[in-house]
Amino acid sequence: MKVLIIDDEEKLRNLLAKIISFEGFEVFQAPNLKSGLKRLELDDIDVLICDVKLPDGNGIETAKLIKEKHSSVEVILLTAFGNIPDGVQAIKNGAFDYITKGDDNNKIIPLLYKAFEKVKLNKKVIHLEKQLEKKYSFDKIIGKSQPIIKAIELAKKVAKTDANVLLTGETGTGKEVFAQAIHYASNRTNHNFVAINCSAFSKELLENELFGHKAGAFTGAIKDQNGLFEEAHNGTIFLDEIGEMPIDLQAKILRVLETGEFLRVGDTQLIKVNVRIIAATNRNLADEIEKDHFRSDLFYRLSVFDIHLPSLRDRKKDIPEIAQHYADIFAIKANRKPLVLTDDYLKALENNTWKGNIRELKNVIERSVILADNDELNLDTLPEDLQYKKSYYDQLSAFSMASAEKLHIQKILNHTAGNKAEAARLLEIGIATLYRKLEQYKIE
Repeated sequence: MKVLIIDDEEKLRNLLAKIISFEGFEVFQAPNLKSGLKRLELDDIDVLICDVKLPDGNGIETAKLIKEKHSSVEVILLTAFGNIPDGVQAIKNGAFDYITKGDDNNKIIPLLYKAFEKVKLNKKVIHLEKQLEKKYSFDKIIGKSQPIIKAIELAKKVAKTDANVLLTGETGTGKEVFAQAIHYASNRTNHNFVAINCSAFSKELLENELFGHKAGAFTGAIKDQNGLFEEAHNGTIFLDEIGEMPIDLQAKILRVLETGEFLRVGDTQLIKVNVRIIAATNRNLADEIEKDHFRSDLFYRLSVFDIHLPSLRDRKKDIPEIAQHYADIFAIKANRKPLVLTDDYLKALENNTWKGNIRELKNVIERSVILADNDELNLDTLPEDLQYKKSYYDQLSAFSMASAEKLHIQKILNHTAGNKAEAARLLEIGIATLYRKLEQYKIE
């Protein structure tokens, strides 16, 4: 543990340093703030003992600056003439304690040990926060295909703002992973990220989860309860499957977006919060608006920044990397050596349509790891319907009608620069039919 003493009285500074060093602590000294702050930058100081009145500044004011820049450093202030207002201000500025000179010889060592305990706790918290940021960073999103890279680039740009975000895409494409990455890359990272699946609750329960309730609001409500919006104050709330939210409850979400205010269930007093909303849906909200299932005003407020997450079949080049990632994870959990994924195994994965996307792929990999008899994942570890068989197109002759159809579809996709919806329109077929033919002919 390292201690820095800043005091312009050399004899007192040396005496204090000797007392502290006897306890086995590493002690540094500085006669003024300028040299002391420089030492603070050079060494990993744990506790700073600083005189209040120094030739080039005031210790009470400096304590605030130090805590802002070095949050894990604890500051103990020394003064020749202690007074209550200065002591109060010192604690407000983040000082660990404020003691009068003369008492310091008896108090300093017990105080130092208490300060070191807090330093250790602070460092542990900082370490955990960094681990969380690393766990939920954009670097953890696997894939190098153009569709996923585009989505990541958009998410990184919006993360630093306070704009609301709407994540769209099929189930299992990683919308919550993106929401967490946006939160931990934002200026709200030190506050809560809370998530709720709007399809998992009835209207009454969902309202209670989101906004909380007042004691006596309903049978069993014996005390006030905070909702998720209060828990997310100054942070982020992730509303997954918002397309499933009852339309009358959508009005309360709209009010929060417009005013930052809401009422708990059974309450009459408005509560104000500062919350960023990230919403997600696998529905086409424009269609839901046409059916009067979703409010258009809420849609426009939520979709300030819309990010579409590609399906796994639209990024098949990423499947080997994603599969290896989950194989490594499940091998560790099963106390197995690293597993090799055979070429046939990977080809079978790439040939699947993955209607459940990454979530479905993850489940298949976990099953394979359980079934593997040796250090590789092969076709035998896959469900029968996924085991690779020679594709229909591989059996076609160059003169067949199917070959011509495949060639025509490829030309149309080239014309539309890969836009499948536009290709389906030009081909005068449904988008589902087009996807079926893309799978049949192995067109990516």
